[in-house]
This record gives sequence, structure tokens and C-alpha cells, in this order.
Amino acid sequence: MSNAIFQVPKPYNEPILAYRAGSPERAALKAKLAELSAQQIEVPIIIGGKEIRTGNTAEMTAPHDHSLKLGVYHKAGRKEVEMAIESALAAREAWANLPWEQRVSVFLKAADLLAGPWRATLNAATMLCQSKTVFQAEIDSACELVDFWRFNAAYMAELIADQPYSPPGMWNRLEYRPLEGFVFAATPFNFTSIAGNLPTAPALVGNVVLWKPASSAVYSAYWIYRLLQEAGLPDGVINFVPGSGGEVGDPALESSELAGIHFTGSTAVFQGMWKKVGDTIAEKKYYPRIVGETGGKDFIFAHKSAQVDELAVAALRGAFEYQGQKCSAVSRMYVPRSIWDAFRTKLVAELNEVKMGDPTDFTNFMTAVIDKAAFTKLTRYIDHAREDDEIEFIFGGGYDSSKGYFIQPTVLATRNPRHQLMQEELFGPVLTIFVYDDDKFEETLALCNTTSPYALTGAIWGQDRMVLNKMADTLRNAAGNFYVNDKPTGAVVGQQPFGGGRASGTNDKAGSAMNILRWMTVRTIKETMVPPADWRYPFMEEA
Repeated sequence: MSNAIFQVPKPYNEPILAYRAGSPERAALKAKLAELSAQQIEVPIIIGGKEIRTGNTAEMTAPHDHSLKLGVYHKAGRKEVEMAIESALAAREAWANLPWEQRVSVFLKAADLLAGPWRATLNAATMLCQSKTVFQAEIDSACELVDFWRFNAAYMAELIADQPYSPPGMWNRLEYRPLEGFVFAATPFNFTSIAGNLPTAPALVGNVVLWKPASSAVYSAYWIYRLLQEAGLPDGVINFVPGSGGEVGDPALESSELAGIHFTGSTAVFQGMWKKVGDTIAEKKYYPRIVGETGGKDFIFAHKSAQVDELAVAALRGAFEYQGQKCSAVSRMYVPRSIWDAFRTKLVAELNEVKMGDPTDFTNFMTAVIDKAAFTKLTRYIDHAREDDEIEFIFGGGYDSSKGYFIQPTVLATRNPRHQLMQEELFGPVLTIFVYDDDKFEETLALCNTTSPYALTGAIWGQDRMVLNKMADTLRNAAGNFYVNDKPTGAVVGQQPFGGGRASGTNDKAGSAMNILRWMTVRTIKETMVPPADWRYPFMEEA
């Protein structure tokens, strides 16, 4: 074992490639898209490095093209989950005892593999599996995941370097240990980077993990797992257990060895997981660390001094990039009446230029929503809105599932600031706007703060600094990620740690040291150099 004090390479944000016509990255990605589209793969469960095929399979299909079959994956059940727990616990001691720099090296290598030879594979898989445009894939499955791995390694090194004061005669130390038991990582469909980060952040600091990817994103998750294997991740450290929430989640959450949950998904599912842990807490060996990000009803609030053209661009990008399927996507907006006509005209004009279709056509700005369930839910909201006398259609509202699950960018205006469309998370390309009277600015600010149960992201717009300060202060608790004169999407690792409060989650800030610390448990060590030889204290002396 080396006795050196190592320094992790200074992390940096992975540059975003442009994929311009004629560029080498564009050619490489086009070739990989063609290669993956032409083949179907069989994705196994992977436990302790061994591939397991249950025969209980589900299809993997491109959301934008029902005829494009990507393959099948095998579903895990209670038996496989119990095997995965056993495998993880068997791997725990060796992984936890591995020198920290050796664990870090695995993920730094994974970052460089993804930034280089694996980039086209992960981007193509994300485009086909989750219907992301090339730009949305690039910032997600390449750059953000690379950033997570590089910055998390640096955060870990910073944390373990933090040591207490030692007065003369003693040496005080802090030892940063992984949790006992295993961590259950349940990852979402919408970000490949989150799917890669949730199991690997705990593993980086020495934990062992069961990873259940979203059923609609098993395909891209599988490629992440293969990349980690190439990076040298030992068998059993992360066990890959795709399957239904109940079949995989219930036995994992009921286990007495559960040490933590790392989750991104819906509020209802997270609350159910928390309840399951609470119901079985007496049987647990540990109090599990519960870290979750659960979506939002994200807002833009504009003041009359806002610049209209820029505001319209922020609304368009914030609401409709990746079809509004970002937990940070704008889904409600407050616009003062004095700029409403100009804003509406600009937004509609720009939306008329938006193209939607297959992500392999790089001229498209939007593609399909993730699956039939999402399409059905969203179109039901749109249909109800057509019959609602409190709603006016400003743009869109069309949809078609004949080839893929396509929904037009839809903009609605409501006269009711507490309409359900201003409160409920839709997770799709639907933006609802409340136009307020300029003299009701403060009253409407209060509405923005109290209407939704969520508090993930939000943005304020205006040029008056005194007004911006008032808006930021009033909305202090309305968003964990807050933006001034910008869209409320696109948080970058190392720059804007991500997470929200209220019904949006535990706000443990993915992409920061705060998150990494959640997967550590600290031992305080006090060593006394010359212990006392007499039990008596000076105050006990007789006068």
C-alpha cells in the first residue's frame, strides 16, 4: 500500500461538441446510430459479474418509431434481488478496503472512456432509446455523466482531507467510511447521466449497490454498465437488476441490509419507498440514508421590465427542449399584461419555426415523448383543456401516435392562477401561462410561491435590480435551483448543484460534495499521546 498523499486531477467540465455538418463527431455518431439501429440486443440481469436470463422479458423500442426494435431485456424478480444483495455484500469488504485512489481511478477512467471511444455509443443509445436530439444527448449522456465522474472524485478527495483540530498531547482524526449494507439506486428514463450517477456516486466512496434502471431506459443503462466494466469496476460492486418497481423495489426496500436509497423519479413513487422503509424500520440493521429528487412544477416569473425577445427564447427552450421531459422544465409561467401581447406574438412566431420528428434527423428540435403511458396522460390533459372555459389555446395541442409518440409544443393561457395545470406536474411539452395585472405584481408573486407543492427550479426575469431582489427574496423557498434572466433548465455539474425541496425531494444536490457526503459515515478517532497515570484531578487537593 502506498503511503503517498495523492491529489485527484483538477476536474473540468467536458466541452460540448457541436456536431456540425462535416465534423468527425457527426460522422462517428451517424455511423453508430446506423449500427445500433440495425441490430437488436438481449440485455441480461448482471449479478456479481454473471449474466442471468430469467426468460421474463420486455421489448425495448424507440419512442419515435414503433417499428424500430432495439432488443429485449430480462426482468429481475425477488429471487434475483436476493441474489444481488448477497453478491453485493460479498463484494463489500474488498471494495470498501480498496485504497480510495484505486476506486477513484475506476471512475476517472470511465470518464475518459466516455469522453473518447464510448461517446458515440452512449449518445446514439440515448437518442434511440429516449428520443433525444443530438444536442440533448450530448449534454446529457456524454458531458454531464463525464462531469459527474470527474467532479465526484474531486469532491471525495476534498471531503476526506477535512480533518479536525488537535491540541497539544493528542491527535484527532476523522475517518470517512462507506455505509454498511447496500445502497439501492433507482434511476429515471429522462437523463442517462442521472442513470449513471445514482449508482456510481455511492460506489465511488466504497459502497456496494443494486441498480434498478427505469424500464423505458434499460437500453442506455446497459451500455453504461458495459462501459463501467471496461473501466475496471469489480464484479458485485454494482449489480444491474432491471425490472418492475414492485418486483425489484419491494424486496430491496424490505431488506434488513438496506443502507441507503438514491432515487430520481416521481413524488408518489418516492413517498411509497419512504413509507416502505418506515414500515420495516424495526427490522433494519441501519437507518437508511434516503436521497431523492422527485420532479417539479417549474416556473418563469416575468416582471414588466423583462426583455421580451430573450424571455420568449427562455420559455421555448425551457419548456420544450426534450419535449418538456426534464424535471427542471418550465411548465407554468407568470407574464404581466403590459408585455403579454408582445411576448405572445414572439413566442408563437418562434414556435412556428420548430421542427419535430426523428432524432436521427439533426434538423429537428423536438422528438417523441417516452412511451404510450406518457402520451396517453399528456393527451388526456390536452383534451380536457379544450373543453375548459378557463383555458385558451395559444399554440399547438396536436398529437399523433401512428409512427411515434409525438405531441406538439402546446402553450395554454389560464384565467385561474390556481388551475390544476398550474399545480400538477405533467412532464411533457405543455406550458400554462397566467397573465397578471401589473398592479398585482406582489400578489402574483405570492401565488407563484404557494400554488404548487414543488420547489425544484424557477426563474425570474426583469431589468430592475430592486425588483429582482424582491422577487428572489419572496421566492426564496420556491426553488432549489434559481435562475435570474435565464431558463430554469441546464444545470451544470460543478457550477449549479442540482436539487429542490418541498415535494421536489431532499435537496441533497447532485453534482456537489453535499451529495457525496450522504454516502459516507464518519468515525472520529482521538489518540492521546501520554495518558494520565493518576485518576485524581487538581481541584481535589486539600487547601
